[in-house]
Amino acid sequence: MAYLFPLAAVMLWSGNNVVNKLVAGVLHPAEIGFYRWLLAGALLTPVMLRPLWRQRHAIRPWLWHNVVLGILGMVAYQTLAYYAGISTSATNMGIILSLMPLLALLLSALLLGQPLTAGAVTGALISLAGVIVVVSSGDPAALLRQGVNLGDLLMLLATLSYAVYGVLLKRWRPDLPALTLLYLQVLVGIVVLLPLMLLSPRQGLSGEALPLIAYAGIAASIAAPWLWMNGITRLDPSRVSLFFNLVPLFTAAIAAVVLREQLTWAHLFGGLLTLAGVMLAELWRRLSPARSPDS
Repeated sequence: MAYLFPLAAVMLWSGNNVVNKLVAGVLHPAEIGFYRWLLAGALLTPVMLRPLWRQRHAIRPWLWHNVVLGILGMVAYQTLAYYAGISTSATNMGIILSLMPLLALLLSALLLGQPLTAGAVTGALISLAGVIVVVSSGDPAALLRQGVNLGDLLMLLATLSYAVYGVLLKRWRPDLPALTLLYLQVLVGIVVLLPLMLLSPRQGLSGEALPLIAYAGIAASIAAPWLWMNGITRLDPSRVSLFFNLVPLFTAAIAAVVLREQLTWAHLFGGLLTLAGVMLAELWRRLSPARSPDS
């Protein structure tokens, strides 16, 4: 039963990749980003005001750390993903996003001094090959002729932003409850995205936009993190992290039903390569401490 928590979280996050695509043409990326966090903040504020006041002395030393984390995780990652949805498919976004754990592993070696295993390097090369197959639609030579699709490039930057977010969160380890961290970063998202929204073109709220904002602000921003945190408390965190590898599969399935996106051999083969690289690096990392120094 405990496995249902991370499984449900991953399904909601996968659905959000489809929302990233659906919102293109309905709301400007800065609009959906602002309204999403505004809704999440409005719903969390009545619950969080009292705990926030009690924790104010513990929060103060971590305030600027949370500003940086909020800009990376709530502003840069999601805004870039909304821009990506304008010119790439939800399926592509899900496959590219699956690179995130591997990018975090590589960044940990650079920023945290963690040893980089042969499995991580091999996994990175395999996953890179998979992403090249996907973004080139099965014709890698096309990348040399035409370059990378702008939407795919923006999604790569979004994934990198979230990987940096995860590494910094691990490095700083703020001594605060997870829900407090989430709420503080939501507030950062609201404050930073407000001027961006005011300065950007706006399409305005509509009946078509409201359910997309509701999904992004409630399901993806509150329900999914809550389910994920509950999964971590009930299961080993390393086991929970494996569920993230289901994001491209769930995204492709939801996109096929909702958006009628067609799965090509390039999606299937490239997606499998990307997942294989991530899994190889992850399993190698977990098995390596157990090996003897002589091995």
